[in-house]
Amino acid sequence: MAKMKTTALTSNENSAGLRLDVFISENLQISRSLTQTLITEGKVRVNGCNCTKNYRLKGEEEIEVTIPDPVSLDATPEDIPVNIVYEDEYLLVADKPKGMVVHPAHGNESGTLVNALLHHCEGRLSSINGVVRPGIVHRIDKDTSGLLIVAKTDEAHNGLSVQIANHVFTRKYEAICDGVIKEDTGTINLPIGRSDTDRKKMAVNAKRSKEALTHFRVIKRYRGYTHVELTLETGRTHQIRVHLSHMGHPVTGDPVYGNSKNPFGLEGQCLFARFISFMHPITRKVLSFEASYPDYFEKTLEKLEKAYSE
Repeated sequence: MAKMKTTALTSNENSAGLRLDVFISENLQISRSLTQTLITEGKVRVNGCNCTKNYRLKGEEEIEVTIPDPVSLDATPEDIPVNIVYEDEYLLVADKPKGMVVHPAHGNESGTLVNALLHHCEGRLSSINGVVRPGIVHRIDKDTSGLLIVAKTDEAHNGLSVQIANHVFTRKYEAICDGVIKEDTGTINLPIGRSDTDRKKMAVNAKRSKEALTHFRVIKRYRGYTHVELTLETGRTHQIRVHLSHMGHPVTGDPVYGNSKNPFGLEGQCLFARFISFMHPITRKVLSFEASYPDYFEKTLEKLEKAYSE
């Protein structure tokens, strides 16, 4: 059994009015239900005091979260091939294929990355996120492929979560988006929250939203399309897809935030997590990894070069 681990967070004025459980869940990348349980059990303290799960932050507060001991894993290991680009006794980096769900959920109870990793690691994954999302520190969408870090131990999980919360975790994506982006580089600084009209979608919305920053760099322009690199400074749900759509340049093939125009026969958005860099939470060495272009992305680029070059 691992020892309990206490993680310190600091809220600021941008967090004022936000529920305590939401703040912790988003910053530590743990489930809301686990966060509420921690608060109820007195494992969360705000400025040294216990609070209720619906406590709303006032800003500039010191928050201590004590992570519980490991719990047994219930997800079923499955012998599914998974591309591991790095692995040691504490963590691994996987290159998730397009179409694979990261963890089990309603409608996707099997065939997920978690199922595959439980088999690959013989069950040795961190238990911070409980029985459904063991080892998962951060996620990417089902139809977004690319690099993902998975924690094997709770100590590694905690260390990685703090890096994400403090925005010292480098994640770069590449996308093909509709339309021609005129600026060579730029920053999209627009808050993202749950859509008021469709609860299954996210939107740029000042109401109940969180700060979201995406830096972009145009790699190449085509007739009607742009190949762009995107660096996340924050990690909101669907951040890149929402930001590009709001700019009027949705990710090509995006069935949720894009349009019906899809001349390349894509199944889902043309977006992948190409580069990731972080400090190893145990050895303190900086690790960086870059993925090769997935087949669907490379084929789309080939079609653009042949038929859409300026």
